[in-house]
Amino acid sequence: MVKHIILWQFKDELSSEEKRELGSGIKKGLEDLKGIVPGLLQIHVQTECLPSSNADLMLDCTMTDEEALKTYASHPDHLKIKDSLIAPNMKSRVCIDYLQ
Repeated sequence: MVKHIILWQFKDELSSEEKRELGSGIKKGLEDLKGIVPGLLQIHVQTECLPSSNADLMLDCTMTDEEALKTYASHPDHLKIKDSLIAPNMKSRVCIDYLQ
């Protein structure tokens, strides 16, 4: 299995309300991909972070294998969320993928 974990920071100019709304939309959109993207076993987006955090959102996915990770990365439903909600609103992204 492959773990795919991402930490994002929203752009500074977004208000707290905008960040909440975007986080909710991203969470729903990404978590709804389970059962749609082949090889995606588990997916969770964490939007409620403690004040000690220096990230705003965390994505935690489990895929069957590296091929499933590639499928997820290029899947049209994933790209729709990435291109409309994630990419335009983030100032930073950190990713780690590893075999579990």
